[in-house]
Amino acid sequence: MLDPDARPWLPAYAEGVPASVPKPTDPLHAALAGAARTYPDNPALDFFGKRTTYAQLWEQVRVAASALRARGVGPGTVVAIALPNCPQHVVAFYAVARLGGVVVEHNPTYGPEQFAHQLEDSGARVVIAWDKVAPVVAAAVDPDRVDIIAVDMASALPWRQRLALNLPIPKARRLKREMSGKRRRDIVRWEDLLRGERPLPAAVPGPGVEDLAVLQYTGGTTGTPKGAMLTHANLVVNATQAVAWVPSLVPGEEVFYGALPFFHAFGLTLCVTVPVRLGALLVLFPKFSVGMALAAQRRVPGTFFAGVPPMFDRLASAAFGRPPAVPSSLAPAPRRRQRSVDLTSFRHAISGAMATPAEVAQRWEEATGGLLVEGYGLTETSPLSVGNPVSEARRPGTLGVPFPDTEARIADLERPERDARAGEPGELWLRGPQVFSGYWNRPEETAECLTPDGWFKTGDIVVSDGDGFFCLVDRIKEVIITGGFNVYPSQVEAHLARMREIAEVAVIGLPHSDLGERVVAAVVLRAGAVLDLDRVRAWCADQMSRYAIPEQLVLLSELPRSQVGKVLRRVVRLRVQGTKLPAA
Repeated sequence: MLDPDARPWLPAYAEGVPASVPKPTDPLHAALAGAARTYPDNPALDFFGKRTTYAQLWEQVRVAASALRARGVGPGTVVAIALPNCPQHVVAFYAVARLGGVVVEHNPTYGPEQFAHQLEDSGARVVIAWDKVAPVVAAAVDPDRVDIIAVDMASALPWRQRLALNLPIPKARRLKREMSGKRRRDIVRWEDLLRGERPLPAAVPGPGVEDLAVLQYTGGTTGTPKGAMLTHANLVVNATQAVAWVPSLVPGEEVFYGALPFFHAFGLTLCVTVPVRLGALLVLFPKFSVGMALAAQRRVPGTFFAGVPPMFDRLASAAFGRPPAVPSSLAPAPRRRQRSVDLTSFRHAISGAMATPAEVAQRWEEATGGLLVEGYGLTETSPLSVGNPVSEARRPGTLGVPFPDTEARIADLERPERDARAGEPGELWLRGPQVFSGYWNRPEETAECLTPDGWFKTGDIVVSDGDGFFCLVDRIKEVIITGGFNVYPSQVEAHLARMREIAEVAVIGLPHSDLGERVVAAVVLRAGAVLDLDRVRAWCADQMSRYAIPEQLVLLSELPRSQVGKVLRRVVRLRVQGTKLPAA
């Protein structure tokens, strides 16, 4: 059994990584204020070559806080942010934090229905939105109840770059035409709001470390999104854990690449809170593209990259001047071959949100000479909780070991009060200072996943050989039960992904009158490939149990993915159910 008190994973920690980190005593904005004192002239942000120093960034945050306070933002005020990665996003986040408000991050490419649900559920009184989506937001809310502030992201760009951006915004143009003149006048411009404003006086009280800081919505891939309540302490300690995990990081000298979306928990921590704690330079990308990243690398070489496997694959492939190893709709291959670029400045990289194929990690490490380690986390854990050691002790293909001050246990699937035996699958439970306090206005759902003594039930099935390294098996809700047997989609997918005909695959379960569910493989074929069910079943016959072999094959042009590239099996299931399936 895995004894959480024994913490058998500690010997695997990289040299210099502590078993515990200091308990937070200051709220989020204190790290930025400290960086402005320690590194006032160091660049904090780089946006297509336009630099902002730490002293300038802290001044901009104080000015924005003063302006927002004048509009009624104070302790506990819920403020929604719907912006791409840009300097104004960083300023708005820390300004709201300074006032003790509660930030709700939103994907700026949402449609009106998605905005409407989260804004209504959170009770947001102010929305700071990209000017191109402000009409979408206005169509989703009552303008008399919600204050909309529109941000011209291009104003933070160098002049030559202001026409270069092109992010997909559904329905924005049509909605803008349909907007009434009154609503357009009611939308306040961010630049006008800040003009002439003086910095917030230091005497204005700030939040306490245990105050709510962020409502991060999660669960949209499996049901109605719900807001995970994260305090200043949760987010500060998680950033501290992340910095401690990589002891070779040098304060004041690192260059982080901000390619992950800030509205996602992974991007918020690795790109918005961690760099500030180090006085690092954050290079901002409003969307990920190989061209943008390579241009930035030539201008300001990076040292730390947090991303998802397709990002690493595309960049490493560009460095070698050859096609990517793993086709992906997240980052389509460029139409023209990219000129190779030197990536050896990147000493550290962390990959998350999905499994990292071994060939992708190998390519990245060959291209950079640095390490690419896999991490694991959830929105409810701020999000970092488990990761591979940043050392030769790492184990590719595993999630890694728990972070400092993080306890873990594998609960037996039938009797969760007991630990699963070593090598047997069970549900991963986590406990630590980064674990959230519950779901916003959802006490029943909170009680289902958070025990009275602080254990968070992740819903992920893992196995461990007892030394603290965890291997992900699957999500509990996505396990397929066929004929009384459990089929783990990830294991079937991993085997099918080795077929030369298959570019991408998702395995799902569909209702079956006799078996409960039947196993269905939804695949995207490589260019020119042909595949039928008989070939798939023959491929699986010698490697897996009969009950796990797909009974149905569905060909799709692409797999639906989240903004960070994770395949959405629930959406795949809905698409397949809406498709006339061929006979088996």
